[in-house]
Amino acid sequence: MSTALITGASRGLGLEAARRLAEQGWTVLAGCREPASLAIPDGTDIRPIALDVTDDASVAAAVKEVQDAVETLDVLVNNAGIAGAEREIAPADTTAEDLRAVYETNVLGPVRVTHAFLPLLRRGTHPRLVMVSSSLGSLQDMNAGRWERYPHLAYPSSKAALNMISVLYAKTLADVVVTVVNPGWTATNLNAFQGTQTLAEGTDAIVAAVTDTTGPSGRFLDRDGEIPW
Repeated sequence: MSTALITGASRGLGLEAARRLAEQGWTVLAGCREPASLAIPDGTDIRPIALDVTDDASVAAAVKEVQDAVETLDVLVNNAGIAGAEREIAPADTTAEDLRAVYETNVLGPVRVTHAFLPLLRRGTHPRLVMVSSSLGSLQDMNAGRWERYPHLAYPSSKAALNMISVLYAKTLADVVVTVVNPGWTATNLNAFQGTQTLAEGTDAIVAAVTDTTGPSGRFLDRDGEIPW
């Protein structure tokens, strides 16, 4: 039996990825701030786990809960992310405080969770670490004109930081396959459901990365395959 932990699994991409994997026979630990409110599809092994990626105590408690519930963790999916209120603020008007909440969730959250769960992950079979990023974190894409659609500081820079963190994990964690995925512009609460992709399309790359046991490590993927970051 394969086991995956997905952060930010209460809705959107996280919940859809959990549902798809569970339907394939996976045991999915669905990390969310309010586990009691999670709607679990019938006949699936989705287990809610209380997990706030911005809180050290919450992450430590989640590690203990996962250890007590399953023997090993095969995949960790760092999916939790927020856009933040600064998406309406021009760069010149953005303060450090405007960036703080976004960085706490999108950058420090994945580092906090990865560090805490890495010992358990390494006990799994072909351990995989999946980082859910965005094309807005691509220096190449933003420099080529993508910035015109999203000329704000916090979210794109947080995803660029996550990309670099992922590269360094891939280079230094020889026993873990690290994959960064770009879901694409998917209709979720993050963009007020304005995205052009369905949740199924948005989770294609996540599911592909979770189920790929061979790698190589350090790839950036969307639903169509490998992409430059």
